[in-house]
Amino acid sequence: MNIFVINSGSSSIKYQLINMPSENVICSGLIERIGLLDSMITHQIQKKGGDQIIVKTSDIENHEAGLLEVASLLTDPTIGVISNPEDIDVVGHRVVHGGEKFAATAIITATVKEEIKKLFPLAPLHNPANYMGIEVSEKIFPNAKQVAVFDTAFHQTMPEKAFRYAIPNEFYHSYGVRAYGFHGTSHKYVSEKTIEFLGADCKKIITIHLGNGCSMAAIENGKCIDTSMGMGPMNGLIMGTRAGDIDQSIIFHLVNQLGLDPAQVNTLLNKKSGMQGLTGFSDMRDVESSVNEDNKNAILASEMYAYRIKKYIGSYMAALNGLDAIVFTAGVGENDQRTRKLTCRDLEGLGIILDSEKNKIRSKEIREINALTSKVKILIVPTNEELEISKQCFELVG
Repeated sequence: MNIFVINSGSSSIKYQLINMPSENVICSGLIERIGLLDSMITHQIQKKGGDQIIVKTSDIENHEAGLLEVASLLTDPTIGVISNPEDIDVVGHRVVHGGEKFAATAIITATVKEEIKKLFPLAPLHNPANYMGIEVSEKIFPNAKQVAVFDTAFHQTMPEKAFRYAIPNEFYHSYGVRAYGFHGTSHKYVSEKTIEFLGADCKKIITIHLGNGCSMAAIENGKCIDTSMGMGPMNGLIMGTRAGDIDQSIIFHLVNQLGLDPAQVNTLLNKKSGMQGLTGFSDMRDVESSVNEDNKNAILASEMYAYRIKKYIGSYMAALNGLDAIVFTAGVGENDQRTRKLTCRDLEGLGIILDSEKNKIRSKEIREINALTSKVKILIVPTNEELEISKQCFELVG
């Protein structure tokens, strides 16, 4: 079965064509700067003896034009990997917000699309783009089953005591104000890989997804019981451009005393804060370079970043009543040894001891980086959200 996985952003589309159940990635790619001049497509074809990479620059007006370009590459007489769009059996869509309506992957129907639209206010930067990807895919791949995989679904196992906020009940019952959590596809994938790697006795896991967006999850017996992001993806950890947890009174101070309007506050906390606000850089590689140059802002920001993670580790150990494994994943989690070192430093009292030499090794494989004396396993597990989406699609319709 050929499953075409689409992750549609506001000005980008990530995609992979995966054959299931072999899990063989046939090709993958990224379209950037949709709607802007000099849009770019990077298309990679997996081949024995070396991958073939095609880079095209052109003006891609919208998502439909972008996916038409991809369809053309997929079926190209010279470099194509399928004969025509009908060779795609399933299109799997990443949809960021599923609210309480979707606790599992769903075949997309007119009703499902209407529910996704109703959730636009809860994820205004993401769900409209995800919806656009669905609409376009229905035109380009009309014979394929369209399937939605929701970022929030994995977190729907949280108990009410974890997802409710201490505000009047009507805001939850009438307006759905509660914590939903995000990056669920990644947390699910790496927690399952951890159990597969360590064995069934690994029951209490903390997963730490560190990319430009960052989140953590407390997982017991394969089920999420708590997560750091809330109603939207700004809460919790310090991120590339997002502030994470913040005293609510600061928002009122920004509005009432400093004269910012709500839209400006939203932009400030969502796009101009986090590592960007503290250092001038949103990319941790740039922050790391500044740390190596003894930049005081970068050093402090790195300490703050790790300290926030450590606080969540402590709280989740309490929620789980113990811990078997900590898992680092995503771009920063998998590649930034300094962040892992700072995070695990001075956690010996909790049975968490990092092996500094193992922590320095670069690899694309699952690996342990804890000391032999550590009571808690510390793992690096590379995430693969596209593969997880294809697996869920195959389980649903295969």
